[in-house]
Amino acid sequence: MASAEGRRAREVVGVFADGYVLEAAIDELLASGFDTADISLLAGEKAIVGKLGHKYEKVEAAEDDAAAPRIAYAPKDSLSKKEGALVGGLVYVGATLAAGAALASGGALAMLLVSGVVGAEFGGLIGAVLGEYLEERHAKYLQEQLDHGGLLLWVRTRNAALEDAAKRILTKHSGRDVHAHDMPAATA
Repeated sequence: MASAEGRRAREVVGVFADGYVLEAAIDELLASGFDTADISLLAGEKAIVGKLGHKYEKVEAAEDDAAAPRIAYAPKDSLSKKEGALVGGLVYVGATLAAGAALASGGALAMLLVSGVVGAEFGGLIGAVLGEYLEERHAKYLQEQLDHGGLLLWVRTRNAALEDAAKRILTKHSGRDVHAHDMPAATA
């Protein structure tokens, strides 16, 4: 896969010992003109075993492995928006169902209002539980990666200037073993 400069597409890779430092590096990459589509992370242990039939003892073994399964980076604020939409949707559904039940039973207007509040609270409770589950799942993913030596980050670069910028940013944010390599060839 050749770039506009006629060279093979490349990416910069680094390993991070902390989720907050990784986020800070990604924030600076995005502020420096990189796109979220340029950023990927090592997939979770289950996906690695499913694709490769084994897990990595050390994350460094995956740095240059073209077969290493990856996940696209999703900014935290986009996850918060999705959780908010989920909670809001559940509140709406809960309130609507409760109100419908009150109307179907021939209840008074006061009953309608009370049931709407109860339904909203129930929907909010379900949303809160789902939000907590998502946070726990994310924490488990981070811990799995850290148990194997760190959080692996790849940044696709389209030219030498972007490659240098990515190396500088990852190094500045305490990335270790920061280096560039040719990107794996696209598979069909």
